[in-house]
Amino acid sequence: MAIGLRMEESANSEPVMQDHGTEKSDEELLALIGAGNQSAFHTLFRRHADRVLRYALSIVRRRHLAEDVLQETMLAVWNGAKRFKGRSKPTTWILGIARNLSHNLLRKERKGDRMPEVDTTLPDPSEQTLRALQVERALATLTEAHREVLHLVYYEEMSIAEVADVLAIPEGTVKSRMFHARKALAKELL
Repeated sequence: MAIGLRMEESANSEPVMQDHGTEKSDEELLALIGAGNQSAFHTLFRRHADRVLRYALSIVRRRHLAEDVLQETMLAVWNGAKRFKGRSKPTTWILGIARNLSHNLLRKERKGDRMPEVDTTLPDPSEQTLRALQVERALATLTEAHREVLHLVYYEEMSIAEVADVLAIPEGTVKSRMFHARKALAKELL
């Protein structure tokens, strides 16, 4: 082992080497995952799980489905890491997988191939919760395309170019959807 490197290990896996506290990039982790490194996979999972879950939730609108999408997405990352060529950022690639899986899951739901889970939780009537419910209801009035663009820009803090990559649409279309989504939200929240 080279001087100045430390090893991060987990059970039954190859170690992930790090230089004096600097973490491996997502690209480096994907290369290691492609070689079967479980520790690299765990690191990438921890780094991206929350983002993937939030994004999936913005599409499928039910937590249990979003959790399914998260698991399927990360499984696809594990299986597809060897084929990642770096033509896009790893985050864009991962969110693209999550998007496709989310839409596939929704199609299955509509066809009745899955049993829906009933949400039995009652909302807290506090002022903050009421405002959050208003925003959620306003978001529900938007088209799926508008909700998706808003989520990626505001919640995932992605640039217009990155959103265009994830959705495989032109940047001008992203800007147009943002404009119309904001206008519709403003009307609903006034």
